[in-house]
Amino acid sequence: MRTVVVHLLIMGLASGVQAQGQADKGRATYTCTAPDGRRLTADRPIIECTGREQRVLNSDGSLRSILPAYLSPEERTAKEAAERKAAAQRAAQQDAIRRDRNLMIRFPNEAAHARARAEALDVAIRAMRISELRISDLNKERKPLEDEAQFYVGKPLPTKLKRQMDANDAGIEAQEQLIVNQKAEIVRITALYDRELARLKKLWGGATPGSLPVDKP
Repeated sequence: MRTVVVHLLIMGLASGVQAQGQADKGRATYTCTAPDGRRLTADRPIIECTGREQRVLNSDGSLRSILPAYLSPEERTAKEAAERKAAAQRAAQQDAIRRDRNLMIRFPNEAAHARARAEALDVAIRAMRISELRISDLNKERKPLEDEAQFYVGKPLPTKLKRQMDANDAGIEAQEQLIVNQKAEIVRITALYDRELARLKKLWGGATPGSLPVDKP
């Protein structure tokens, strides 16, 4: 009987100790540095530090959590805007790094870049030459039409002849516009590859991808 009583007492003491430990663990201490530099501690959120971050500690001094500073609606809006801006800047930086790395993979040396430039220019130049040849053909086709039109000086041209001459004029005008466009494309391609080459030379020379200013078209 005495053994049973002792056992029950021991169990009761153990339960009490466990309950006390759980209660101690549940207590929290709030600590912060006030605006005037004082170190404040309390068992509840500290009013003087509502505008500052507060550390919430367990009874053993370990960190339980961080109580963020209270922000007014205006301050919260400004903080969110700053966070969005920072996130956009980080994303832009990552994009710049990827672009530079891809550029170096595509063009490991100047010879590779020169070949790509020549190929891009060749497409535009060949298109321009095709338009020039087409204009030459249209001018040849126009000669007999103009000769026939000489018979109608001072008179209305026959409908068929006028339609043929108008179509010839439109064809020449269209090809001339294509040549203008291809010349502009050649200028664009040349400027693009010039900018790329200048950037690549710095990257080949050891510049860190993403560290160079963004190229402007």
